[in-house]
Amino acid sequence: MGELEQQLCPEYPNVVFSQLVCGEPPGPALPGEVRQLGRRFRVEAGGGLQDWAMFYVGSEGLALTNFMLTWNRCPFSSFDPATGQGRRETLNVNRALMRRLYLVERARDARVVGILVGTLGVAGYLEVLQHLRQLLRRAGKRSYTLAVGKPNPAKLANFPEVDIFVLVACAQNSLLDSSDFYRPVVTPYELELACNPAREWTGNYLTDFRDLLPGACAYVELPPAVPEAEAVPDVSLITGEMRAAHLGDPPAAQLPPSTSLACRDQNRALAEISPAASFLESRSWRGLEQQLGKTPVSKAVQGRRGIAIAYEEEGREQS
Repeated sequence: MGELEQQLCPEYPNVVFSQLVCGEPPGPALPGEVRQLGRRFRVEAGGGLQDWAMFYVGSEGLALTNFMLTWNRCPFSSFDPATGQGRRETLNVNRALMRRLYLVERARDARVVGILVGTLGVAGYLEVLQHLRQLLRRAGKRSYTLAVGKPNPAKLANFPEVDIFVLVACAQNSLLDSSDFYRPVVTPYELELACNPAREWTGNYLTDFRDLLPGACAYVELPPAVPEAEAVPDVSLITGEMRAAHLGDPPAAQLPPSTSLACRDQNRALAEISPAASFLESRSWRGLEQQLGKTPVSKAVQGRRGIAIAYEEEGREQS
C-alpha cells in the first residue's frame, strides 16, 4: 500500500489512503478523521465518505461486501493482486439492503432470540451483550446467550425453539449469509432497528456493534416505557398478525423467592420460565421415556444374530 500511495499521490492529489487500526484507537477521532471498520481515513472536506469513490485492493470476500453496504452511496472498484485484474463492482446494493431489511421484519416477529457470542477479544462485547439483553427484555422477547464458536447450519439447528439469532462479532464478520440456516441470523444493528422504536433507518448501515453503545456516534437511547393500553398496534408485514411494537418495563422475576413456599405445577412453571420447556411441551415426541412401573416384567430371551440385511434366522427360513 505504501508503494501504491507513492505512485498515485503525484497524479491524483485528492486520493486518500486508509490506515489499519490495530486494537482500540487511543482517544477520540480528530477533526477530519473517519474511523470505521477497523480503518482510519483522513478526509479534509466535511460530510464523511459518502461523496467519495472507493477503490478496494484485495480479493472478493465478506470484507468488500461490508464496505459496500456501509458506504452504500459510493461507487466501488476493486483490484485483486493475486490475479492482477481490476473491475468495477456491480453488487446490487439495493437488493442486498432489501434482504437485510426483510430480516429486520423477521426480528420484529420473533419471540425467542438467540444471542450468538462470536468474539471474546473485541473491546465492548460484554457491554453490547448487556445492551441486547436489556433491549430484548424491554421488547417482551425471550433471549438465550450461546457460545458456539463459528456458527454453521448444523450447530444452530440444535435450537429449534429460537426464532432468530443475532451475531455479536467484529465488524468484518458480523454479516453472515444465513440463507442455508434453519433460522436467520441478524446483526446487532438490525436487532436495534427491530426492537428500538427510537432508532430509524437513515440509509447508513452499521456493522460495528460498538457504534450502538452509549457515547458512540450512532447511539440511540431507549425511549421510556409505554403502557400497553396506550400502545399503537402494529401489523406484521410477513404474517399479517398483530404484534407488540412498544417497549415496556423489564418484567419482574417470575420465580418465587427461595425463602417462601409455593405449590406450583411443575410443567406449567417450566413453560412460563423457559421458552425451551414451552417448545418441548408442544412437541408430540419428547425423546425416550423411562415408563417406570408401566412395562411388564419378562425374562431375557436371545435376540437375532447377524446383520440387518440378512439375519441368521432369515437364512434358515428361506432354505
